[in-house]
Amino acid sequence: MPIYIYWGEDDYAIERAVVTLRDRILDPLWTSFNYTSFPPEQSDAAIAALNQVMTPAFGAGGRLVWLMNTTLCQNCPENVLAELGRTLQVIPENSFLLLTSRNKPDERLKSTKLFKQLATEFREFPLIPPWKTELLVQAVNQAAQTVGVRLTPQSAAVLAEAVGNDTRLLYNEIEKLRLYAIEQNRPIEVDTITRLVRNTNQNSLQLAAAIRVGDTGKALTILADLINAAEPELRIVATLVGQFRTWLWVKLMVESGERNPGAIAQAAEVANPKRIYFLQQEVQSISLRQLISCLPLLLELEVSLKQGRAELSILQTKVIELCQVCRRN
Repeated sequence: MPIYIYWGEDDYAIERAVVTLRDRILDPLWTSFNYTSFPPEQSDAAIAALNQVMTPAFGAGGRLVWLMNTTLCQNCPENVLAELGRTLQVIPENSFLLLTSRNKPDERLKSTKLFKQLATEFREFPLIPPWKTELLVQAVNQAAQTVGVRLTPQSAAVLAEAVGNDTRLLYNEIEKLRLYAIEQNRPIEVDTITRLVRNTNQNSLQLAAAIRVGDTGKALTILADLINAAEPELRIVATLVGQFRTWLWVKLMVESGERNPGAIAQAAEVANPKRIYFLQQEVQSISLRQLISCLPLLLELEVSLKQGRAELSILQTKVIELCQVCRRN
């Protein structure tokens, strides 16, 4: 069935996938006739899109109908569900229906079940958690291969640290590197990454590291850099929670007598057991009690932000409290 469902928080990755699909389906000379997008603000978008996708394509190429940021997989009215049931299985072979959404489809809905049954592609575009460094490096290498940039393993790691899980920034920086190295026939080294890639904005993992050692001044400076770089507050907290949770599990397993890196990695949900050695070094100077005490503070911070309290002041307050906890003997 010519139906595509793209969803997830990585807006830029979805945009790239949509462009790829559009270029594959449409003939450039007939795009204005065969390409229609329906914004979520349009009240009858779903019904109008289904009617449009049933129209045969004009001229060469196919027809693409895009329901942008739709909620059909979260909340589908009965009349729309009935229309989906009548239409989806009889879409012309050369017409394609695309649905995109930031929100996860509700697996319990009849509309979601119908789309999963009939869709050619039902694909998630998640943001990589900032603390999953192996996946971030992998994403950097994939993007570099796509754009045609050669990186050394060290430069890929530095670039991953600089851009985090911001896919749009990643491709912008790699495109910059491609233009710089267009006449060079060798991989881009770390010093080039350092000079060219914007890394003035500290990342949330560096904030977690500063908190872990109780360096209040550095932690507040990194926090200010993150806020100035428009890093979402809840994303900062999510990174802190993930990192402190990982440290807690590693410390708990080590103090319980576990020495097998594979077992520790499995308990801490760390993909690469080789990373356990470095995590063990990081938690040597902090006690299990301190790590346990940090988690309620992080939970309070998350709840406060979701309740709409002043972001900067509550973040600064909790960062100071976390540093005080980690600095205790």
